[in-house]
Amino acid sequence: LTSSGIVRSDIRSSFITSTTTAAGLLTTLKIKLVDANNGCAPLVGYAIYIWHCTNTGLYSLYTVPTESYLRGVQVTDSNGEVTFTTIYPGCYSGRWPHIHFEVYKSLDTATTNKNSLLTSQIAMPSAISSSVYNSVSGYSASISNFAQITLASDNVFSAFNATQLAAATPTLTGDTTSGYSGTVTIGLGS
Repeated sequence: LTSSGIVRSDIRSSFITSTTTAAGLLTTLKIKLVDANNGCAPLVGYAIYIWHCTNTGLYSLYTVPTESYLRGVQVTDSNGEVTFTTIYPGCYSGRWPHIHFEVYKSLDTATTNKNSLLTSQIAMPSAISSSVYNSVSGYSASISNFAQITLASDNVFSAFNATQLAAATPTLTGDTTSGYSGTVTIGLGS
């Protein structure tokens, strides 16, 4: 998280040594961070780190170690918001389609996951995932993987109750041609 270039809104390209851009359907995600103990007041100046897999279900720096795409950090604005431009994540075997995130008190503390105030995942909407995987080039591996997983069988989301799942699922608008944009609100409590 201390690498030059990690603080950015468009996370589609690698930023360390490669400049490769991840293929996939354009997706813009606005994340609003609020204080769950204070009337959902916006949390300003917090850092949010997100990362997710490619359209084929691989992770930069891990299964694709020479790439650093689909990762980025931003600082919440006066509305407690950050907006990331990315691609729609693929679905790999055994996991529901998702986006990982970590929340930090500030950019200065976003140096190691030990400083994270919250680490969790955003669950991608079922109907949109199905539509993307069945309609958009490059997502064919996700079709069978998605058919074999449910939220109830996922090793992370199965622990969420219905209210938590609803809160962890972004509201998206758009289509499989132009892409999707949406929002999700994350409540941080003590």
